[in-house]
Amino acid sequence: MKKNRLFTTLLLFSILLVSACTSSPADNNSNVNQNNSKNNNTAFKVVIDPGHGGRDVGATGASGRYEKSFTLSLSKKVEKLLEEEPQIEVFMTRSEDRFISQESRERPKYANKINADVFISIHGNTFSDPNVSGTETYYYHQSSRPFAQTIQKHVVEAAGFRDRGIKKKDLFVARDTKMPAAVLEVGYLTNAEEEAKMRKEDFQSHVAASIVEGIKEYKERSVPKVTGLF
Repeated sequence: MKKNRLFTTLLLFSILLVSACTSSPADNNSNVNQNNSKNNNTAFKVVIDPGHGGRDVGATGASGRYEKSFTLSLSKKVEKLLEEEPQIEVFMTRSEDRFISQESRERPKYANKINADVFISIHGNTFSDPNVSGTETYYYHQSSRPFAQTIQKHVVEAAGFRDRGIKKKDLFVARDTKMPAAVLEVGYLTNAEEEAKMRKEDFQSHVAASIVEGIKEYKERSVPKVTGLF
């Protein structure tokens, strides 16, 4: 009787041991696959930088309103549209009216830290002559030129303002970023006619959509397409 009980106990123990050994690898593989899925995230990372903020008000428009409110409003519309793109992950340097020190270089550092694919800083332009108008885009590194050209093309078409082209300029947000970066000047806030349009919701929505189309076009041209191996 004792031998039978001992045999039964040993048999049950053996079954449990075998079961544990065979189930562990499956569970471990499941965890590894989940981790690999996160590590191999192929989302195209876009950083949107609403220019200025807080006590850094930026340009003062013809209406007396500040640039910082225009850039944040437009940037939020771009962010919302990009969030609808399944292959794009969007990040904002600021989502509220907060001050970001230029000395700290926080904006490019943030983009570099998350290893962004592109960076775009959104602004409204200013000049002493209120008749000056138009859209222009700045870049610094030569590798950023194609991105700047693409953004400029789409925004000029959407805004309908004079095409002032793209220009190389030593701006720290374009210089210190390690990815293609563009500084977009949508129009001149000091031009009363342009500012009136730039403050309208429908205009901003139209321009936001054009910025997204520019980003998507650049993404399609710059990201290698994966083709079948057989």
